Amino acid sequence: MSWGTELWDQFDNLDKHTQWGIDFLERYAKFVKERLEVEQNYAKQLRNLVKKYCPKRSKDDEPRFTSCLSFYSILNELNDYAGQRELVAEEMALKVYNELMRYSQDLKAERKHHLQEGRKAQQYLDQCWKQMDNSKKKFERECKEAEKSQLNYERLDSDINATKSEVEKAKNQFYMRTHMADESKNEYAAQLQNFNGEQWKHFNNAIPHIFKNLQHMDERRTVKLGETYRSFAEAERKVIPIISKCLDGMVTAAKAVDEKKDSSLVVESFKSGFEPPGDFPFEDFSQNLSGTGSDGTISNTPKGERERDVVQGPRSEPKPTLGKAKNKLWLFGKKPKWSVKMAPSLEDFSHLPPEQRRKRLQQRIEELSRELQKQMDQRDALNKMKDVYEKNPQMGDPTSLQPKISETICNMEKLRSEIHKNETWLSEVEGKQSSRGDRRPSTDNHQHTPQGRESPEGSYTDDTSQEHHTPHRRPGPTQPANRNPDLHEFDDEFDDDDPLPVIGHCKALYYFDGKNEGTLMMAEDEVLYIIEEDKGDGWTRARKQSGEEGYVPTSYVEITMEKNSKGAVTYI
Repeated sequence: MSWGTELWDQFDNLDKHTQWGIDFLERYAKFVKERLEVEQNYAKQLRNLVKKYCPKRSKDDEPRFTSCLSFYSILNELNDYAGQRELVAEEMALKVYNELMRYSQDLKAERKHHLQEGRKAQQYLDQCWKQMDNSKKKFERECKEAEKSQLNYERLDSDINATKSEVEKAKNQFYMRTHMADESKNEYAAQLQNFNGEQWKHFNNAIPHIFKNLQHMDERRTVKLGETYRSFAEAERKVIPIISKCLDGMVTAAKAVDEKKDSSLVVESFKSGFEPPGDFPFEDFSQNLSGTGSDGTISNTPKGERERDVVQGPRSEPKPTLGKAKNKLWLFGKKPKWSVKMAPSLEDFSHLPPEQRRKRLQQRIEELSRELQKQMDQRDALNKMKDVYEKNPQMGDPTSLQPKISETICNMEKLRSEIHKNETWLSEVEGKQSSRGDRRPSTDNHQHTPQGRESPEGSYTDDTSQEHHTPHRRPGPTQPANRNPDLHEFDDEFDDDDPLPVIGHCKALYYFDGKNEGTLMMAEDEVLYIIEEDKGDGWTRARKQSGEEGYVPTSYVEITMEKNSKGAVTYI
């Protein structure tokens, strides 16, 4: 479709469009410049990082462990990777940015030339029109003057009082004006014919030719953008093989780590070669004692036991208490408190209590299901659009939609896989909860757990409306089963050297068996001390009057904080 025939009267709009095209090209060039600056900064930061962690000592002083050697190999590969990022930046600068800026200058010059030709043609046509319009106005004036002279002549000719000379003068004036009107008419006709001819040339030859040149210029600009888009991608694609080799080198370095060899190097580096010390001999200082005293003291004790008492006696130490002994179970001293409370967040939420884990898994399944539905709707819409394109090829190419449809189907498969994985975890959680529920007494046997809440093993729910409709409570506490906490998990939570201060107190609303590790058994209406608030996981740390500490469900107690403690509030 030609601009010259279809847009013959849109000179100003084509002027704006071609200017927009050049501005867009320069905008893309600016984007490429910022993109290559990102690559340059990224490569520079990678090289600085490698330089920071590269060994600064001589090779003889560096450790010979395979883990260290592999790390240094990874640093070398990362340095090569940074070099590839620099190559990407150089390729973009040379073949994309510089080319676009040079081409932009050429386009500006060419556009200016074509627009000047168009303006000159328009100015010449305007000049022709002015000449034609002037001749037209002159012809109009001469005709009016001729009409006036004719009327004056006829008036004097019919007037009996007018002299013959006046009549002749009016007649000559009439003939002169008529002749001038005829000449103006001929001039106007000639100018009109000339203008019509120039106008036809303007709109059928000059303007179409200029607009055609502008169209070719704009199309070349579009083609150049497509080429630079491809060059932009090719700059990245060229370095992919070398980047893959760098990554393969990192993987090879990781496989070269040998723990046995490192252990042997440790032995080789620190082995002293000495033999372990032998037993100390027994030194008998009783030889100078009198025979009677010596016989009475030593003869009643066998020699082996006497030597064992002498040797081992000075080494005997009082047996450490349980609290101090448990602190030694951690490899590097006392076990940090965050080992239990600050467990890292896991993908399957296994760090959470069962009920909260179930809720989080259900929430994630719902979110994934909504996303899956969106992808399905998008796939259906793309299929409908493809059908429309197949029935009406002029509207678009149906094959252009296939990559998007394939990508959507791939996303759907990934989402289905994630949903299945989370449903598997949810089934495990629900299976464990149901098995624990079978071991607990049912509500028919007056197990007064609040309605709408799970057992303390699985934290609590948020349905407080059901909780307040519990008709009655357990008449008396039930003796809990023996609790066997894992010393490695809970010893330092409840056996600190300095006990936590009391920040409030609570009253048990329901009986809690405290069978889980780290939890505390409590009877209904029992009063406990609060030493740590609920951190959002549904558990509050409490202490009995006997000094026993543990966690109780926040929903099972009525908490009253001390006024001088932070966040004094009552929870029900």
